[in-house]
Amino acid sequence: MINTEAATYYTATKKYELNFPSLEDDIDVDIVVIGGGFSGVNTALELAEKGFTNIALLEARHLGFGGTGRNGGQIMAGIGHDLDKIRKDVGDDGIRRILEISDLGADIIQDRINKYGILADFCHGYGYMGFNARQTRTLRQWEKDFKSLGSKHEIRYLEGSEVRSIIGSDAYQSALLHMGGGHVHSLNLLLGEALALSSYGARIFEFSPAVEITYGDRIKVRTTKGSVTASKLLWACDSFLNRLEPELHRSTINTYAFQCMTEPLSDALIERISPIRGAYSDIRPIIDYYRVTRENRLLFGSATPLLDHIPSDLKAWNRQLMLKIFPYLHDVKVDLAWGGPMACSPNLFPQVGSLPGRPNAFYVQGYSGFGVTPSHIICKILAEGMAEGSPRYDLISSVNRASVIGKDRFRPLICTAGKTWHQVSGYWTGRR
Repeated sequence: MINTEAATYYTATKKYELNFPSLEDDIDVDIVVIGGGFSGVNTALELAEKGFTNIALLEARHLGFGGTGRNGGQIMAGIGHDLDKIRKDVGDDGIRRILEISDLGADIIQDRINKYGILADFCHGYGYMGFNARQTRTLRQWEKDFKSLGSKHEIRYLEGSEVRSIIGSDAYQSALLHMGGGHVHSLNLLLGEALALSSYGARIFEFSPAVEITYGDRIKVRTTKGSVTASKLLWACDSFLNRLEPELHRSTINTYAFQCMTEPLSDALIERISPIRGAYSDIRPIIDYYRVTRENRLLFGSATPLLDHIPSDLKAWNRQLMLKIFPYLHDVKVDLAWGGPMACSPNLFPQVGSLPGRPNAFYVQGYSGFGVTPSHIICKILAEGMAEGSPRYDLISSVNRASVIGKDRFRPLICTAGKTWHQVSGYWTGRR
């Protein structure tokens, strides 16, 4: 098992030392949020900006303990892995509207940072990397799709020797440069957003796990030492739900991703790795992703491609993947490695809506490994739904939330089968 208490790059380099009290009283609010990651904090902040400030947010551990504090920090375009998987739910027009929505994420994050003066080390520049002719064709189509949305950012397809202008690796045949994307220090972004949320008067409680929920016109959430009664509730736990809400537990399954961080590198080596100091990923169904950091380190991550398992030595496992892309880093030391669960939905698209028969109990989950940027898009739309309703919320919440049958008994087998199918299908979707 992964040591979820282990240090990560984010906890080692955070700029905010925030401590919020645990809940030890019985309080009454308009909205209660369960979960202190991007989903919970972002939705609460969007609601606070709309004037809904009587909010209580409950986090079982500390803010960013879950996926928000364990990810790659990649600012990518898009929502979900393959929009064709949800075409039957939303139709062709819905796909187009979601494609338009999916390009908003980087600007939402940048605007949030600027508005509240958040110290999040945002850096523009993203490279989508292709290994072969099939992926090259896919990247050419992505270039057309991205440009059709009228982006104000530079978007440019690269091939052959041009690829070296953005990445110091011989592993790739092609690339799509999107200067609207990039990377960010995820934990600092979250903590800055939490500071902004508290400035509106919302109350944040850490080390306050929800242990019992009683639904009704007024929902009561009991913690170990107190309780919150509210008119509306949001479940925002994702891969750390821990079976607390059975209806939501049945519709995602956890797999794992792993990251490592190198020792500090010279300016010359960083320039060789990434002339744009950017973030990158290939476009395989299960990607390698990496970026340079403000401290001149390389952060590299991936997930097991077929057999679902947790490597016994995360440093060694990540290192061998890193050296396939950057063999000239063979003498570079890996200082830190970590990992964590990520909740995947059957269609690999985020799940948003309200619980059946409980219109005041909302949820968001199932980012399927792509959460940094989509969470900022999805939670803006979710806040619209929780506040006054909107066509965008109606669209996103109409996507089917299916069950994962047998997940509790056969999770490794189901994840292995899912990864294998995901990889094989990539050959005819241009991703392998």
